[in-house]
Amino acid sequence: MKRVFLIVLDSFGIGELPDAAEYGDAGTCTIGSVATSPEFKVPNMQSLGLFNIDGVNVGEKVLSPKASIARMKEASKGKDTTIGHWEIAGVYSGKPLPTYPDGFPKEVLDEFSKRTGRGVICNKPYSGTVVINEFGEEHMKTGDLIVYTSADSVFQIAAHEDVVPVETLYEYCKIAREILQGEHGVGRVIARPFEGTPGNFKRTSRRHDFSLMPPSTTMLDQLMAEGKATIGVGKIKDIFAGKGISEFVYTSGNAEGIERTLEYMDKDFEGLCFINLVDYDMLYGHRNDIEGYARALAYFDEKLPLMLDKMTEDDILMITADHGCDPGYTVSTDHSREHTPFIMYSKKLEPKNFGTRDTFSDIGATVLDYFGIKPEFNGKSML
Repeated sequence: MKRVFLIVLDSFGIGELPDAAEYGDAGTCTIGSVATSPEFKVPNMQSLGLFNIDGVNVGEKVLSPKASIARMKEASKGKDTTIGHWEIAGVYSGKPLPTYPDGFPKEVLDEFSKRTGRGVICNKPYSGTVVINEFGEEHMKTGDLIVYTSADSVFQIAAHEDVVPVETLYEYCKIAREILQGEHGVGRVIARPFEGTPGNFKRTSRRHDFSLMPPSTTMLDQLMAEGKATIGVGKIKDIFAGKGISEFVYTSGNAEGIERTLEYMDKDFEGLCFINLVDYDMLYGHRNDIEGYARALAYFDEKLPLMLDKMTEDDILMITADHGCDPGYTVSTDHSREHTPFIMYSKKLEPKNFGTRDTFSDIGATVLDYFGIKPEFNGKSML
């Protein structure tokens, strides 16, 4: 019974792409910044070949990596979660998704207010924790929704759970998703519920993402068409708007994501388990927290032997990322345009260095090839 476990370490970039300067990201290197921390201890990924990947100039290389490795180059235009995951699955995005550094246009917000019956406050790029502290009290008094964005292609709606029940907030997000199509088709509409009192607000775990529908066939669609399992762990289902997903489980963070993955490794299925571990990006990269990022990687590395022990002869484990988010790049807290790592381990496969690949889609092509399926997108298998 063939199974592939594809783990995305969200934002774990390994050095700038050739066009990084066009995105304001010249010199960014997530792994380089994280490696400056004494907390950065990843002996298991090291043994698999992490430091042997092209262009990685930190850590000690091993003489004989246990896994196949490659440096992945993003062909799509952009550097966000949606575009990165889509390309892994075979979707090429020829232009970045729209961003709104000056806030959303009046016609979008007018239509949103008309359909929700609520006013809008803020409408600027903001830190999610700061925005609820600055606008939370006004929101509670007026019932107006806190709408904000970031450097990413996102339309975020923050609301106190006592003012707007979570299910109602989700309905408002669905309305926004219907409005935000075409030229205003942002990658994600995000529900950001919070609780507490003025001066003591905190976000709850009931965040929910409403993504654009992938515009073309993905590896998930092709696997599902062939009757294979397509399991999403973490925010995978949201990233693909549910398209091509046969089963899913949401998680509260990396620790739970790893636990759910270990549980799926004990189950019988034939197909793909696609996992996103988001804390590197959400909790550490965007907050310039080098130490936290390093600790989170060390935690994953500690759990890696448990995964390897659970693997059968017919299993493949893949580890990669969707973009960078260099916590040492203090010019910005935005994602960074970087290469990503690719590590592929199997008890059957002979380890090989595949050099630098032209597109993340080679990962999707490799997954499909393992199941004897020809990809309906541009991507070359590494099997």
